[in-house]
Amino acid sequence: MKRLLITGGAGFIGSNFIRHIVQKYPDYKIVNLDKLTYCGNLDNLKDIENHKNYKFVKGDITDASLVGKLVGESDIVINFAAESHVDRSITDPGVFVNTNISGTFTLLEAAKKTGVELFVQISTDEVYGSVEAGSSKETDALDPNSPYSATKAGADLLARSYFVTFKLPVIITRSSNNFGPYQYPEKIIPLFITNLMAGKKVPLYADGMNMRDWLYVVDNCEAIDVVMHKGNPGEIYNIGVGGEITNLELTRGLLGILGRDESFIEYVKDRPGHDKRYALDVTKLKALGWRPRHDYRDALKLTVDWYKKNEVWWSRLVACRKDIKY
Repeated sequence: MKRLLITGGAGFIGSNFIRHIVQKYPDYKIVNLDKLTYCGNLDNLKDIENHKNYKFVKGDITDASLVGKLVGESDIVINFAAESHVDRSITDPGVFVNTNISGTFTLLEAAKKTGVELFVQISTDEVYGSVEAGSSKETDALDPNSPYSATKAGADLLARSYFVTFKLPVIITRSSNNFGPYQYPEKIIPLFITNLMAGKKVPLYADGMNMRDWLYVVDNCEAIDVVMHKGNPGEIYNIGVGGEITNLELTRGLLGILGRDESFIEYVKDRPGHDKRYALDVTKLKALGWRPRHDYRDALKLTVDWYKKNEVWWSRLVACRKDIKY
Protein backbone atom coordinates (compact mmCIF):
# COMPACT_ATOMS: atom_id res chain seq x y z
CA MET A 1 0.00 0.00 0.00
CA LYS A 2 1.30 3.44 -0.95
CA ARG A 3 0.10 6.89 0.09
CA LEU A 4 0.00 9.20 -2.92
CA LEU A 5 -0.35 12.96 -2.94
CA ILE A 6 -1.46 13.93 -6.44
CA THR A 7 -1.51 17.65 -7.13
CA GLY A 8 -3.70 19.01 -9.90
CA GLY A 9 -5.75 15.84 -9.80
CA ALA A 10 -8.96 17.56 -10.87
CA GLY A 11 -7.40 18.54 -14.19
CA PHE A 12 -7.25 16.60 -17.43
CA ILE A 13 -4.22 14.33 -17.06
CA GLY A 14 -4.33 14.26 -13.27
CA SER A 15 -7.92 13.03 -13.11
CA ASN A 16 -7.24 10.33 -15.69
CA PHE A 17 -4.22 9.25 -13.66
CA ILE A 18 -6.20 9.08 -10.42
CA ARG A 19 -8.81 6.92 -12.13
CA HIS A 20 -6.03 4.65 -13.45
CA ILE A 21 -4.52 4.25 -9.97
CA VAL A 22 -7.88 3.61 -8.27
CA GLN A 23 -8.69 0.89 -10.80
CA LYS A 24 -5.27 -0.77 -10.81
CA TYR A 25 -4.22 -0.32 -7.17
CA PRO A 26 -7.43 -0.14 -5.09
CA ASP A 27 -5.45 -0.36 -1.84
CA TYR A 28 -3.38 2.77 -2.57
CA LYS A 29 -4.48 5.83 -0.62
CA ILE A 30 -4.84 8.93 -2.77
CA VAL A 31 -5.09 12.56 -1.72
CA ASN A 32 -5.96 14.93 -4.55
CA LEU A 33 -4.83 18.51 -3.92
CA ASP A 34 -6.29 20.94 -6.44
CA LYS A 35 -6.97 24.67 -6.43
CA LEU A 36 -9.94 24.22 -8.80
CA THR A 37 -9.00 26.96 -11.22
CA TYR A 38 -11.03 27.30 -14.40
CA CYS A 39 -9.79 23.93 -15.77
CA GLY A 40 -9.98 22.01 -12.49
CA ASN A 41 -13.27 20.17 -12.40
CA LEU A 42 -14.49 17.74 -9.77
CA ASP A 43 -16.97 16.35 -12.29
CA ASN A 44 -13.89 14.72 -13.87
CA LEU A 45 -13.83 12.34 -10.90
CA LYS A 46 -17.52 11.97 -10.14
CA ASP A 47 -17.36 8.20 -10.63
CA ILE A 48 -14.72 7.66 -7.94
CA GLU A 49 -15.39 10.52 -5.51
CA ASN A 50 -16.74 8.12 -2.88
CA HIS A 51 -13.97 5.55 -3.16
CA LYS A 52 -12.82 4.62 0.33
CA ASN A 53 -9.15 5.38 -0.38
CA TYR A 54 -9.68 8.66 -2.22
CA LYS A 55 -9.81 12.12 -0.64
CA PHE A 56 -10.07 15.57 -2.22
CA VAL A 57 -8.49 18.66 -0.65
CA LYS A 58 -9.05 22.09 -2.14
CA GLY A 59 -5.90 24.15 -1.92
CA ASP A 60 -3.00 25.87 -3.64
CA ILE A 61 0.41 24.23 -4.08
CA THR A 62 2.00 27.55 -3.09
CA ASP A 63 0.42 27.25 0.38
CA ALA A 64 3.45 26.02 2.36
CA SER A 65 1.49 25.15 5.51
CA LEU A 66 -1.09 23.00 3.73
CA VAL A 67 1.47 21.43 1.41
CA GLY A 68 3.76 20.60 4.32
CA LYS A 69 0.98 18.78 6.13
CA LEU A 70 -0.14 16.77 3.11
CA VAL A 71 3.36 15.89 1.93
CA GLY A 72 4.21 14.76 5.45
CA GLU A 73 1.38 12.21 5.22
CA SER A 74 2.50 10.85 1.83
CA ASP A 75 4.99 8.36 0.47
CA ILE A 76 4.95 9.63 -3.11
CA VAL A 77 4.23 13.09 -4.49
CA ILE A 78 3.18 13.41 -8.14
CA ASN A 79 2.97 17.00 -9.32
CA PHE A 80 0.48 17.48 -12.16
CA ALA A 81 -0.55 20.93 -10.94
CA ALA A 82 0.29 23.52 -13.57
CA GLU A 83 -0.97 26.31 -15.72
CA SER A 84 -0.61 24.71 -19.14
CA HIS A 85 -2.29 26.66 -21.95
CA VAL A 86 0.30 28.41 -24.14
CA ASP A 87 -2.09 31.10 -25.36
CA ARG A 88 -2.95 32.07 -21.77
CA SER A 89 0.77 32.20 -20.88
CA ILE A 90 1.25 34.83 -23.56
CA THR A 91 -1.45 37.09 -22.13
CA ASP A 92 -0.75 36.48 -18.41
CA PRO A 93 2.70 34.94 -17.81
CA GLY A 94 2.81 35.87 -14.11
CA VAL A 95 0.22 33.24 -13.18
CA PHE A 96 2.41 30.61 -14.85
CA VAL A 97 5.52 31.72 -12.94
CA ASN A 98 3.62 31.54 -9.66
CA THR A 99 2.06 28.09 -10.11
CA ASN A 100 4.63 26.30 -12.22
CA ILE A 101 7.79 27.54 -10.51
CA SER A 102 6.84 28.82 -7.05
CA GLY A 103 4.34 26.00 -6.57
CA THR A 104 6.88 23.35 -7.54
CA PHE A 105 9.41 24.95 -5.18
CA THR A 106 6.91 24.76 -2.29
CA LEU A 107 6.30 21.07 -2.98
CA LEU A 108 10.01 20.29 -3.27
CA GLU A 109 10.79 22.06 0.00
CA ALA A 110 8.10 20.09 1.82
CA ALA A 111 9.30 16.84 0.25
CA LYS A 112 12.86 17.58 1.31
CA LYS A 113 11.85 18.30 4.90
CA THR A 114 9.64 15.23 5.30
CA GLY A 115 11.75 12.77 3.31
CA VAL A 116 9.30 11.33 0.81
CA GLU A 117 9.98 8.05 -0.97
CA LEU A 118 9.63 9.63 -4.43
CA PHE A 119 8.78 12.96 -6.08
CA VAL A 120 7.52 12.78 -9.68
CA GLN A 121 7.51 16.05 -11.62
CA ILE A 122 5.16 15.99 -14.61
CA SER A 123 6.57 18.05 -17.46
CA THR A 124 6.24 18.51 -21.21
CA ASP A 125 8.11 18.04 -24.48
CA GLU A 126 7.72 21.78 -25.04
CA VAL A 127 10.73 22.45 -22.78
CA TYR A 128 12.99 21.23 -25.62
CA GLY A 129 11.66 23.88 -27.98
CA SER A 130 11.07 23.41 -31.67
CA VAL A 131 12.93 20.46 -33.21
CA GLU A 132 13.78 20.77 -36.90
CA ALA A 133 14.94 17.18 -37.37
CA GLY A 134 15.39 14.03 -35.30
CA SER A 135 13.98 13.54 -31.81
CA SER A 136 14.68 15.16 -28.45
CA LYS A 137 16.58 13.04 -25.94
CA GLU A 138 16.42 13.52 -22.19
CA THR A 139 20.01 14.81 -22.22
CA ASP A 140 19.32 17.54 -24.80
CA ALA A 141 19.58 21.19 -23.80
CA LEU A 142 16.33 22.95 -22.96
CA ASP A 143 15.19 25.68 -25.34
CA PRO A 144 11.67 26.81 -24.36
CA ASN A 145 9.95 29.44 -26.48
CA SER A 146 6.78 30.40 -24.57
CA PRO A 147 6.22 31.59 -20.99
CA TYR A 148 4.44 28.27 -20.37
CA SER A 149 7.31 26.07 -21.53
CA ALA A 150 9.87 28.36 -19.88
CA THR A 151 8.18 27.98 -16.49
CA LYS A 152 7.97 24.20 -16.94
CA ALA A 153 11.67 24.12 -17.84
CA GLY A 154 12.43 26.17 -14.74
CA ALA A 155 10.45 23.72 -12.59
CA ASP A 156 12.32 20.79 -14.16
CA LEU A 157 15.69 22.34 -13.39
CA LEU A 158 14.62 23.15 -9.85
CA ALA A 159 13.45 19.56 -9.32
CA ARG A 160 16.72 18.20 -10.71
CA SER A 161 18.70 20.48 -8.38
CA TYR A 162 16.91 18.99 -5.36
CA PHE A 163 18.03 15.55 -6.46
CA VAL A 164 21.65 16.63 -6.97
CA THR A 165 21.99 18.92 -3.97
CA PHE A 166 19.65 17.40 -1.39
CA LYS A 167 19.45 13.78 -2.64
CA LEU A 168 15.68 14.06 -2.91
CA PRO A 169 14.48 11.11 -5.04
CA VAL A 170 13.09 13.01 -8.03
CA ILE A 171 11.94 11.67 -11.39
CA ILE A 172 10.82 13.93 -14.26
CA THR A 173 8.50 12.87 -17.08
CA ARG A 174 8.14 14.85 -20.29
CA SER A 175 5.22 13.83 -22.47
CA SER A 176 4.11 14.85 -25.92
CA ASN A 177 0.71 16.44 -26.55
CA ASN A 178 -2.02 14.55 -24.68
CA PHE A 179 -5.63 14.09 -25.76
CA GLY A 180 -8.61 12.10 -24.55
CA PRO A 181 -11.55 12.27 -22.11
CA TYR A 182 -12.03 15.20 -19.73
CA GLN A 183 -9.71 17.63 -21.56
CA TYR A 184 -10.83 21.22 -21.07
CA PRO A 185 -12.25 22.56 -24.36
CA GLU A 186 -9.63 25.22 -24.97
CA LYS A 187 -6.99 22.77 -26.28
CA ILE A 188 -7.07 22.05 -30.00
CA ILE A 189 -8.71 18.60 -30.07
CA PRO A 190 -11.62 19.19 -27.65
CA LEU A 191 -12.03 22.75 -28.96
CA PHE A 192 -12.32 21.51 -32.53
CA ILE A 193 -14.60 18.60 -31.58
CA THR A 194 -17.02 20.80 -29.64
CA ASN A 195 -16.99 23.52 -32.31
CA LEU A 196 -17.71 21.03 -35.07
CA MET A 197 -20.46 19.36 -33.06
CA ALA A 198 -22.05 22.79 -32.66
CA GLY A 199 -21.74 23.53 -36.40
CA LYS A 200 -19.01 26.13 -35.88
CA LYS A 201 -15.74 26.61 -37.73
CA VAL A 202 -12.41 25.61 -36.21
CA PRO A 203 -9.56 28.16 -35.88
CA LEU A 204 -6.35 26.73 -37.36
CA TYR A 205 -3.17 28.70 -36.78
CA ALA A 206 -1.27 29.91 -39.88
CA ASP A 207 -0.99 27.17 -42.54
CA GLY A 208 -1.58 24.28 -40.13
CA MET A 209 1.88 22.81 -40.77
CA ASN A 210 3.00 22.76 -37.13
CA MET A 211 3.72 19.15 -36.15
CA ARG A 212 2.89 17.36 -32.91
CA ASP A 213 3.19 13.80 -31.56
CA TRP A 214 -0.25 12.97 -30.15
CA LEU A 215 -0.37 10.74 -27.06
CA TYR A 216 -3.62 9.25 -25.78
CA VAL A 217 -3.93 10.24 -22.12
CA VAL A 218 -4.52 6.65 -20.96
CA ASP A 219 -1.15 5.64 -22.44
CA ASN A 220 0.52 8.55 -20.67
CA CYS A 221 -1.04 7.51 -17.34
CA GLU A 222 0.26 3.98 -17.82
CA ALA A 223 3.72 5.35 -18.61
CA ILE A 224 3.76 7.47 -15.46
CA ASP A 225 2.71 4.38 -13.49
CA VAL A 226 5.65 2.44 -14.95
CA VAL A 227 8.07 5.26 -14.17
CA MET A 228 6.73 5.57 -10.63
CA HIS A 229 7.31 1.88 -9.93
CA LYS A 230 10.35 1.08 -12.11
CA GLY A 231 12.08 4.38 -12.85
CA ASN A 232 15.35 5.50 -11.31
CA PRO A 233 15.53 8.65 -9.17
CA GLY A 234 17.48 11.42 -10.83
CA GLU A 235 16.32 10.36 -14.30
CA ILE A 236 14.13 12.04 -16.89
CA TYR A 237 11.79 9.95 -19.05
CA ASN A 238 10.28 11.12 -22.32
CA ILE A 239 6.77 9.83 -23.08
CA GLY A 240 5.55 9.81 -26.68
CA VAL A 241 4.55 7.57 -29.56
CA GLY A 242 6.84 8.81 -32.34
CA GLY A 243 4.14 9.58 -34.88
CA GLU A 244 4.12 13.32 -35.58
CA ILE A 245 1.37 14.74 -37.75
CA THR A 246 0.59 18.30 -38.82
CA ASN A 247 -2.22 20.26 -37.23
CA LEU A 248 -3.87 20.31 -40.65
CA GLU A 249 -3.78 16.49 -40.80
CA LEU A 250 -5.25 16.37 -37.30
CA THR A 251 -8.01 18.79 -38.31
CA ARG A 252 -8.85 16.81 -41.44
CA GLY A 253 -9.06 13.66 -39.32
CA LEU A 254 -11.59 15.29 -37.01
CA LEU A 255 -13.55 16.67 -39.95
CA GLY A 256 -13.78 13.16 -41.40
CA ILE A 257 -14.92 11.56 -38.14
CA LEU A 258 -17.56 14.25 -37.58
CA GLY A 259 -18.77 14.39 -41.18
CA ARG A 260 -17.67 17.95 -41.95
CA ASP A 261 -15.78 19.34 -44.94
CA GLU A 262 -12.87 21.77 -45.15
CA SER A 263 -15.15 24.78 -45.36
CA PHE A 264 -15.27 24.45 -41.56
CA ILE A 265 -11.58 25.40 -41.32
CA GLU A 266 -10.86 29.05 -40.53
CA TYR A 267 -7.18 29.88 -40.92
CA VAL A 268 -6.20 32.45 -38.29
CA LYS A 269 -3.12 34.51 -37.52
CA ASP A 270 -0.34 32.46 -35.93
CA ARG A 271 0.39 32.95 -32.24
CA PRO A 272 3.75 34.45 -31.15
CA GLY A 273 6.60 31.96 -30.62
CA HIS A 274 4.64 29.04 -32.06
CA ASP A 275 6.96 26.01 -32.13
CA LYS A 276 7.05 24.27 -35.50
CA ARG A 277 7.69 20.69 -34.44
CA TYR A 278 8.05 18.52 -31.33
CA ALA A 279 9.45 14.98 -31.38
CA LEU A 280 10.64 12.71 -28.56
CA ASP A 281 13.08 9.83 -28.30
CA VAL A 282 11.41 7.35 -25.91
CA THR A 283 14.12 4.67 -25.89
CA LYS A 284 14.74 5.06 -22.17
CA LEU A 285 11.09 4.60 -21.23
CA LYS A 286 10.65 1.58 -23.50
CA ALA A 287 13.59 -0.06 -21.71
CA LEU A 288 11.35 -0.13 -18.62
CA GLY A 289 8.79 -2.18 -20.56
CA TRP A 290 6.27 0.50 -21.56
CA ARG A 291 4.58 0.61 -24.96
CA PRO A 292 1.56 2.70 -25.99
CA ARG A 293 -1.53 0.49 -26.31
CA HIS A 294 -3.60 2.81 -28.49
CA ASP A 295 -3.22 3.65 -32.16
CA TYR A 296 -3.61 7.41 -32.71
CA ARG A 297 -6.48 7.10 -35.19
CA ASP A 298 -8.41 4.67 -33.00
CA ALA A 299 -7.82 6.86 -29.95
CA LEU A 300 -9.02 9.93 -31.84
CA LYS A 301 -12.28 8.14 -32.63
CA LEU A 302 -12.61 7.07 -28.98
CA THR A 303 -12.12 10.69 -27.95
CA VAL A 304 -14.75 12.00 -30.35
CA ASP A 305 -17.15 9.32 -29.13
CA TRP A 306 -16.52 10.35 -25.53
CA TYR A 307 -17.36 14.00 -26.26
CA LYS A 308 -20.48 12.92 -28.14
CA LYS A 309 -21.64 10.90 -25.12
CA ASN A 310 -20.70 13.56 -22.57
CA GLU A 311 -22.15 16.75 -23.98
CA VAL A 312 -23.55 17.66 -20.57
CA TRP A 313 -19.98 17.69 -19.19
CA TRP A 314 -18.48 19.96 -21.84
CA SER A 315 -21.45 22.15 -22.74
CA ARG A 316 -21.36 23.80 -19.32
CA LEU A 317 -17.66 24.57 -19.78
CA VAL A 318 -18.14 25.94 -23.28
CA ALA A 319 -20.94 28.18 -22.01
CA CYS A 320 -18.49 29.68 -19.50
CA ARG A 321 -15.65 29.95 -22.02
CA LYS A 322 -16.05 33.70 -22.51
CA ASP A 323 -12.30 34.42 -22.28
CA ILE A 324 -11.50 32.22 -25.28
CA LYS A 325 -11.65 34.22 -28.49
CA TYR A 326 -12.79 31.39 -30.79
